[in-house]
Amino acid sequence: MNNLKLPDNVYDVAIIGAGPAGLTAGLYAARARMKTLIVESLSVMGQITMTDEIENYPGIRKTGGFDLVGIIKEQAVSFGADRFDGTVEGISSVQDKGTEIWRIQCGKDIREALSIIVASGASPRKLDVSGEKEFTGKGVSYCATCDAAFFREKDLLVIGGGNAAIEEAIFLTKFARKVTVVHRRDKLRASKVVQERAFSNAKMEFIWDSVIEEINGSDKVEKAVIKNIKTLASSEFPCDGVFVFTGWVPNTGFLGDLIKLDEKKRIVTGEDMETNRPGIFACGDCRKRPLNQVITACADGAVAAQSAQHYVEKLKGTAYE
Repeated sequence: MNNLKLPDNVYDVAIIGAGPAGLTAGLYAARARMKTLIVESLSVMGQITMTDEIENYPGIRKTGGFDLVGIIKEQAVSFGADRFDGTVEGISSVQDKGTEIWRIQCGKDIREALSIIVASGASPRKLDVSGEKEFTGKGVSYCATCDAAFFREKDLLVIGGGNAAIEEAIFLTKFARKVTVVHRRDKLRASKVVQERAFSNAKMEFIWDSVIEEINGSDKVEKAVIKNIKTLASSEFPCDGVFVFTGWVPNTGFLGDLIKLDEKKRIVTGEDMETNRPGIFACGDCRKRPLNQVITACADGAVAAQSAQHYVEKLKGTAYE
């Protein structure tokens, strides 16, 4: 289709999410002179904003999650990307002179684009145990960076055994009197260097082969019931807070059956980040991939932007063949 003319309010690409993946996609798309919109939800907290310290991003010795996101956001905006604060509730499409236009619904606001990059990330997985919901914000937390300062000289439980759990547990020791890690297995999944730091930390202890059954207290968390999955014995453990790091659930509920998801509700894409619906791409932790790290999220974003650019240029008849 040559010389495609559309209303000025229609973007070339709309990016849903403002984590490393979405912002990198915005940076690359805007730098390619695409009319770019980044939709940022202020009600959804991304993984990187919960990360106190990043030390494995090439070229940067050490930085915080907020700082790194801030830099990428500034870069994207400097190249001309527009930003909109809103939580996406759904996506639909309309036809305009034979061209499919995607409509993004954010409450009463609607934004339109020729292509969409979904970079909606993931949210903390809940334990789904008694007391968890009731004490969220009253001793139960999913973000050490956000809440650690409220637990100075307190005794804390950390649930999980991966990198996120152990790194956040180490961070909590800067504030807490003691941090006890509860893990359902007899060894950690965290990387060796992270494990070494944890095992050498005098403020950290470990409870193996165990899970939390209940979280109890009056106005705030006072204790938890811990069950050994091998002996099936349960016991009460006094604590002032419970920090949960047991994995992540992709933020893809707003998509409905629009595109293909796997059994874990992650978006299925090809290497070009395109979904099964032409014009919709995905990147970052919301899509199915083997490694969730900042660097892989940024790489996804760059590829998604390039693929969206090629798609839009073909629609407009400006693609370089």
